[in-house]
Amino acid sequence: MNCIVTTIRKQSTAAESLAHRAAAILQVPYIKRDGMGIDALRCRFGIDTVIVATQTHPIASTSNGDYFFHLSMAELRINKLLNAESDHMISAMNLQTGQSVLDCTLGMGTDAIVASYVAGSEGRVVGLEASAIISLITSWGLQNFMDPDVSPKILAALRQITVQQTDYFSYLKSMPDDSFDVVYFDPMFRRPVANSITLKPLRELANNEALKPEVLTEACRVASHRVVIKETSGSLEFNRLGITHITGGKYSSIQYGVIHTGGTAWKN
Repeated sequence: MNCIVTTIRKQSTAAESLAHRAAAILQVPYIKRDGMGIDALRCRFGIDTVIVATQTHPIASTSNGDYFFHLSMAELRINKLLNAESDHMISAMNLQTGQSVLDCTLGMGTDAIVASYVAGSEGRVVGLEASAIISLITSWGLQNFMDPDVSPKILAALRQITVQQTDYFSYLKSMPDDSFDVVYFDPMFRRPVANSITLKPLRELANNEALKPEVLTEACRVASHRVVIKETSGSLEFNRLGITHITGGKYSSIQYGVIHTGGTAWKN
């Protein structure tokens, strides 16, 4: 893996402990900071990404910016649901309390958090992430993020998400039929969203492969209820994959392709 782990300049016992844990998980070298800048570390060790351990969380410093865990739009979307407003992803999933969701492309975890909140304590959300770096940062955040201004129920939704660092095709093939109610994909868009500062470092670290038909076949076997794919509005991916049920907001830049798996040809 083309990265190293270090700490913030003002090193502490907590930061050093986190750095050693991150290095062990990623199986990459831990390098003492010794006052060096991030760019100097990149140059000295010939690497692209530096994992920087702070006292509370890891940060992935890439050439396209820093990636660290934050709630992004999850809190806003949950608050809208509480105000009886709809969420297009939840509607596409037709997700109910107590159901299970397999998020095959966890990323920063925003969609998984919203799904986990709706599924509730009786539900189950598993997030798969192929990138070891993204998995490290997101799983750390889901289990350790704290903010006194964030509702305890939202924090509980974070904590109940299970993260697996693996590729989704292998995981899907290993699962029995009807293992989850919903299987969800948010692949890196073929047409990136313009000016998305948050997604630039994520795109550098993430799996950028397009979905393959054989993956959808496995997903439909594993999902007892629906398979949902997120894409940009007007994307040709839905046509390529043969998905005809498309939903989303009239003026939204995002659409969701929906496959109803119960008793459909996908199951045959």
